[in-house]
Amino acid sequence: MRIRSIGSKLTVWYTSLLTLTFLLLGGITYGLLAYSLSRDMDFALNGVAEVLAENARIEGNVFVPSDVDELFRRFFGFSPLDRQIELFDPRGQLERQQKDRNNSLNIPLSPEAMQGAAQGISTFETVKTDEIYPIRVLTVPILKSGRVINLVRVGMSLENMYKTRRRFLLIMAAVFPLGLLLAGGGGWLLARRALRPVDEMTQTAQRISGEHLDQRLQESGNGDELDRLAGTLNDMLGRLDDAIHQMRQFSADASHELQTPLTILKGEMEVALLKQRSPEEYQRVLLSGLEEIDRINHLVSGLLLLARADAGVLRLDLQTVDLKELCRDVCEQMDSIAKTRSIDLQSGDMNPVIIQGDREHLRRLLLNLVDNALKYTSVGGSVRLTLKTSGTWALLEIADSGIGLSLEEQKKIFNRFHRATEARSSDGKGVGLGLSIALSIAEAHGGRIAVASIPGQGSTFSVHLPVTSG
Repeated sequence: MRIRSIGSKLTVWYTSLLTLTFLLLGGITYGLLAYSLSRDMDFALNGVAEVLAENARIEGNVFVPSDVDELFRRFFGFSPLDRQIELFDPRGQLERQQKDRNNSLNIPLSPEAMQGAAQGISTFETVKTDEIYPIRVLTVPILKSGRVINLVRVGMSLENMYKTRRRFLLIMAAVFPLGLLLAGGGGWLLARRALRPVDEMTQTAQRISGEHLDQRLQESGNGDELDRLAGTLNDMLGRLDDAIHQMRQFSADASHELQTPLTILKGEMEVALLKQRSPEEYQRVLLSGLEEIDRINHLVSGLLLLARADAGVLRLDLQTVDLKELCRDVCEQMDSIAKTRSIDLQSGDMNPVIIQGDREHLRRLLLNLVDNALKYTSVGGSVRLTLKTSGTWALLEIADSGIGLSLEEQKKIFNRFHRATEARSSDGKGVGLGLSIALSIAEAHGGRIAVASIPGQGSTFSVHLPVTSG
């Protein structure tokens, strides 16, 4: 069965990892215990054998001291009952023995022990007998004047060592499941506690909808990963809230702007059809209808350009563009409009600048900015267009002596369908897309637009375009 809960998955992974850790540590500990017990036994046997060999060298055949129990306690810490001490001649024949049970190894010395003794080397061996547990024996040569005169073999059953190891395994078998149970339960509680904020985020997120995007996820203030996640999600919700609000406002404004010319067009057509009219009257109605259709077409064209720019698919027909020539063409085209409004449209300093760009889109950018400047400039004012370079950038500036913009208006000026209050009251032809379109065209060319304005003194729009664009 597939586990879906993250808390359960964390508990399973934590318990599995802990199980492997326990098994690994238990195996290492058991190995170290077995090695330590074997090493200690060999060390003790060697100590006993060395004392016995020295005693045999000094006292001859009486090689076992009377206080043999004290000797074993000295090296083993206790006097084992199952111990054996044997004395052999150089040929390996048994001469003397002492045992605590009614048995003996009853086996000759091994070839390895005889060979080691001949070389003056002690030999450790584990000998299996008819008993349940094997015996660990040590054969030590007794040397006198560099010659082997006897062999001492000391043996001791491995029963105590085997039982100690078995007790350790039994303790581990008893403690291991209990430890896993406690660790698994603790892991589950920790996972539940750690993921509780995630559950709260989930419940809050389920309550958030397109109608209630003002709600936010609660942050604990600890500054941990979950707090950063909540902060990131809150930022995303804020951006979504702004985007949906702008989309709704955009849809409402677009509907309103489209509804006005359509209503005018429909009304004029209905009035024209109420009675028979002269050809001149029909021509006037048709011309008025064409103006409204042009207005709708202009609006739809602007919306389409903005939609393509938002999607990153605005196509640019890149070619070499002489910005100085383009600025003069725009000034000549807008001069008649400026004169009808008694505004002085000037072409200022024009440095020759060549860039790679879409000529028609750049023309539309300049036309929108110049037209915007003329709309916001009073009768008798002036609009000045200049072109210069700043490093690797071409700098176009459109300065007017118009009404200017407040700081609040400067933040909104590039929003779609936004128009200043003065423009709404004095000019009903604009729809508030000109600056948005200009900004999209500039950004599509890798540039930007900035505005500087003082209320009552005018505004300056600066267009930065990369000279190395394309």
